[in-house]
Amino acid sequence: MNRLGSSTEPRVMDDDLLKLAVSEQGPREEAGQLAKQEGILFKDVLSLQLDFQNILRIDNLWQFESLRKLQLDNNIIERIEGLESLTHLVWLDLSFNNIETIEGLDTLVNLEDLSLFNNRISKIDSLDALSKLQVLSLGNNQIYNMLNIIYLRRFKDLRTLSLSGNPISESEDYKMFIYAYLPDLVYLDFRRIDEHAKEQAEARHQFAIDELRHRENLAQARQEDELARREELEEHEAAFIENMNGSFLFDSLYAEDVEGNKLSHLPGISELLEAYKDKFVIICLNIFEYGLRQQEKRKVELDTFYECIQEAIRENQEQGKQKIAKFEEKHFQTLSSVRDESELPAIEMKMVECGEDITELFNTLMTLERQLVAQLEETINVFERNITDLVGLFVENVQSLMAQCRDLENHHHEKLLEVSISTLERILKGEFDEDLPDHVRELFVDKDTIVNAVGASHDIHLLKIDNREDELVTRVNSWCAHLVDKIHKDEILRNRRRVKEINRYVDYVRNALDNLELGDMD
Repeated sequence: MNRLGSSTEPRVMDDDLLKLAVSEQGPREEAGQLAKQEGILFKDVLSLQLDFQNILRIDNLWQFESLRKLQLDNNIIERIEGLESLTHLVWLDLSFNNIETIEGLDTLVNLEDLSLFNNRISKIDSLDALSKLQVLSLGNNQIYNMLNIIYLRRFKDLRTLSLSGNPISESEDYKMFIYAYLPDLVYLDFRRIDEHAKEQAEARHQFAIDELRHRENLAQARQEDELARREELEEHEAAFIENMNGSFLFDSLYAEDVEGNKLSHLPGISELLEAYKDKFVIICLNIFEYGLRQQEKRKVELDTFYECIQEAIRENQEQGKQKIAKFEEKHFQTLSSVRDESELPAIEMKMVECGEDITELFNTLMTLERQLVAQLEETINVFERNITDLVGLFVENVQSLMAQCRDLENHHHEKLLEVSISTLERILKGEFDEDLPDHVRELFVDKDTIVNAVGASHDIHLLKIDNREDELVTRVNSWCAHLVDKIHKDEILRNRRRVKEINRYVDYVRNALDNLELGDMD
């Protein structure tokens, strides 16, 4: 069977093939009617049938962004590819091809029915993104390992499965294994599963199933913990204070500080470090908590702004609809009377009246749009001032808190230098009896060496503090600038779309009037 013409040579999925397929299937589809009347609009096509076309490679489907059903069975396709843009796809048939590996389906998150029947597939995998999968046909392939069944347990909506014709289907325990490990399955190999058989299967495999469920629950708990951790981190990043709710910044001061780590072995330094860390972390926590509060204020400001914008647009649109409805009521009555009028002067007078009404409507709609533009511009300007003030206050207070971190570092530096020089003097006088690691003693040869070591440690710490402050300030200012810029650009686009809508409607009404006038003149 070859619906679009016969071909024995491998075919390419080019525009010509796709246009032909849409046009030939069109009479039964709304998209096909549109294709015949106004030219093919691939983006509007909902169903596409390309079976028996000797297609070797899937390609050129990126324009079919609304596609829900795709039939590619009975071709010579070797790889699953080129489907990335078909995110609305619900039904996909790739049966009777030469596919060896399941791949290229990661973006098809709405897929419910997938057929890969009669291919060369040996392993069931790479389907993780298909969380809505209900029907899976994998019969007549080369699947031999029963562990592939366990992989399918993740698909909670899977109700229909076909695996007949695979090596695993020849196993004595084939059906019972599937019944036990896929308890929510309703149909296997085109037959409804008997509930009594399910109970027997579960009893037979109960120990293994219980152990598997335990492992799955542990894995699920870990996954949920990781998801919660990522979501929390994203929330903190949105507030620009990630990793400030603990000792992360303080620990980073010493992560690359070779000299500072050596000096921590000196007597009394561990107590100094502990006190320094405690005070430093308290400041970081203050920054963190303040950042969350400010983020909430920015969110409230942003939500309130968008609510005001949408409300203004809704009110303006409602006024426009009322003006159009009032115009159409009068306009259609006038047109009806024109058709019934036999006297030419009276017809001409009413046609002039219609033209004036159209002009008046255009002016009214454009006035409404100008009023909305002015209203939204004022709202945007107020929001811009408010959000800029919030960000400015946030930056100012964070910089003040970071300055406290630097003060703590300066104080610790002075204390460390004092202890280090005192230790040097005692070593030179032979009065230092405590053990020090050799790599630490190497620093205490003269005053310059120890001062340089303490200074190098201090410089690293200040640089880390400065970098974290600069990063925070740069990111929040960039966020604010990009947000305001986007809001202005969105309003420009909205205005252009609205003006285009008004002109399109008025042109339509004028053309209808002109056509009526020409008809009456004829």
